[in-house]
Amino acid sequence: MRNSPVVNKSSTEIVSFVLDKATLFYDGQCPICLREMHWLNKFKATGLQLINVHDMLSLSADERERLLRRLHLKQADGRWLMDMDASVAAWSFTPFGFLLQPLRWRLFARLVDHFYERWADKRYCRVYGCSLPPSAAEKY
Repeated sequence: MRNSPVVNKSSTEIVSFVLDKATLFYDGQCPICLREMHWLNKFKATGLQLINVHDMLSLSADERERLLRRLHLKQADGRWLMDMDASVAAWSFTPFGFLLQPLRWRLFARLVDHFYERWADKRYCRVYGCSLPPSAAEKY
C-alpha cells in the first residue's frame, strides 16, 4: 500500500474532517466517479466520509491536482492510501467490500494497478489537461 501525504495539514478542510473516520477524496466532476460515490454513499457504514475535492476551496493548485489525478483515502489513523488501495479500502465500509478484496491479491494487484493508473491518467488529461506528465504521478 502506498502512502501519500497530499494535503497541507493547515488547510481548514483538514481540520473540519471528522477525525475518527476514513475520508475518501473524489472528483465531483467525473461522471464515473460520481456514479461510484452514489453507490458507496448508499451502502457505506458511518466510518467513511466522502469529500468532493472541488468543495475544498483552500487547497493549493498542486494539492488539488494530486487529489484529482488519483483516488485518495485518508484512514482514521492518519495513513493515506491511493489508487486501488483507496478504492478497496473505501468499499470495505460496505457489505460488498469482500468482493473487491481479490483485486489486492498479489496474483492480480499488479495488473489491476497498471490498468487503474493508465485509466486515471487518461481521465485526468481528458478532463483537465495535463500539467504533470503521467510518469510524474508515480512520484507521490
